[in-house]
Amino acid sequence: MIKRLFDIVAASSALVALAPVYAVTAYKVKKNLGSPVLFRQVRPGKHGVPFEMIKFRSMRDAVDDHGDLLPDSERLTPFGKALRNSSLDELPELWNVIKGDMSLVGPRPLLMRYMEYYTEEECKRFDVRPGITGLAQVSGRNFLSWEERFKLDVYYVDNLSLLLDLKIILLTLKKVLKSEGVADLTSLSMEDLDKERGSNEGR
Repeated sequence: MIKRLFDIVAASSALVALAPVYAVTAYKVKKNLGSPVLFRQVRPGKHGVPFEMIKFRSMRDAVDDHGDLLPDSERLTPFGKALRNSSLDELPELWNVIKGDMSLVGPRPLLMRYMEYYTEEECKRFDVRPGITGLAQVSGRNFLSWEERFKLDVYYVDNLSLLLDLKIILLTLKKVLKSEGVADLTSLSMEDLDKERGSNEGR
């Protein structure tokens, strides 16, 4: 209850305080990438229940000769990369926090189709709401293996506390202010998860 109350107060305050940043970012996304400004995608929430996560759009809708979307690495523009590195693309997720789909801190929600990849122990990550930032995002970025990332998610769930949340939030703000960015772990490296576990049926 304390965590949820903290999420609502902090996310609501941030939405008001960052309104000018929202407006400028939305304008730049529209100018550089066109419509829609927001990117929406269904992700697994607490207990694996699907919800629609929203972010600022950061990629082009470029397709190949067959009409299929090009790989993320080819659709990500310099502007989109800068947007991600600054973590500004994550700002709309504050609305997901207020709605109760997400928390400020928690395991990052991956794609629905990866649900079968998790071990029984790793499924503990669904015991809590997914987060805008998390322990894995401030503990090594994309240099971590998927097993290491999931272990950090489970560690977070097993050691859940408001103090740990505050520590992760402060580390996140430090990285953002130092222009280090915060690892999303849900985008370009997803292909690596397919390679590691895609062939392991039943996981």
